[in-house]
Amino acid sequence: MLTKQLDDKSYHQFRMFLEQQCGIVLGESKQYLVKSRLVPLMAKFDVASLAELVAQTLNPVKRQLRAAVIDAMTTNETLWFRDGYPFELLKKDLLPGFKNQRAPLKIWSAASSSGQEPYSIAMAIYEFQQSNPGAFPGGVQIIGTDISTTMLDHCKHAHYDSLALSRGLSLDRQRQFFENSGNGMLKVKDVIKKMVSFRQLNLLNSYSLLGQFDLVFCRNVLIYFAPELKSKIISQIYGTLKKDCFLFLGASESLSGISQNFNMIRCNPGIVYQKK
Repeated sequence: MLTKQLDDKSYHQFRMFLEQQCGIVLGESKQYLVKSRLVPLMAKFDVASLAELVAQTLNPVKRQLRAAVIDAMTTNETLWFRDGYPFELLKKDLLPGFKNQRAPLKIWSAASSSGQEPYSIAMAIYEFQQSNPGAFPGGVQIIGTDISTTMLDHCKHAHYDSLALSRGLSLDRQRQFFENSGNGMLKVKDVIKKMVSFRQLNLLNSYSLLGQFDLVFCRNVLIYFAPELKSKIISQIYGTLKKDCFLFLGASESLSGISQNFNMIRCNPGIVYQKK
């Protein structure tokens, strides 16, 4: 019989493990979240209790289990064109400043989850190009990164069901940018898919291999990290941005008290940060 309860000691140990491994900070009473994410792994790894699953996760030798646990705890659903304004701001105010540059337009979507954000960015750029023939003569390169290998595999296949497509994607964009792939799934068309590549990255590690970017989207990510880790992440993002280029954060996120290396630009609506 499976025991799905998690005692306080095990929960505390797991909180410490998760913060050390990927920076995510769980509150004092998020046992229900841990339970909902990890209980499905008990049968897969033939573990009888949730406390035992946590105990095994703390063992560095259990690499497969550790990877599955981190995967489960870092997977978050997201939306197409989330919040709307970043993508309209991108098309109306930011892309015109880059459209004639000879070098590739490079954009990073940090913590890209199941791919909606980087593909939304690609769709917005495609729409801009349709209105501005010849824009971005050097091409467009969008990189999506995530800690979860499961999510990255999903992103690369770019297949979505009707429920996922209904979350923020208009019918017009569904018709324009997707094609039927069978079994009730739709696939991102190649004209969008070819703009985007994906790679695994833990935001607590080095970003040196990513290169330099014109735009970085790190939206609804910082909320999961402790203050000192937020500062580290933003400092490293600063290093990846070209001079005078731009950073998007989530609607509820701010650089106040984290970094003074960006100018905050108020738009109507929304905010974008420009590297000093």
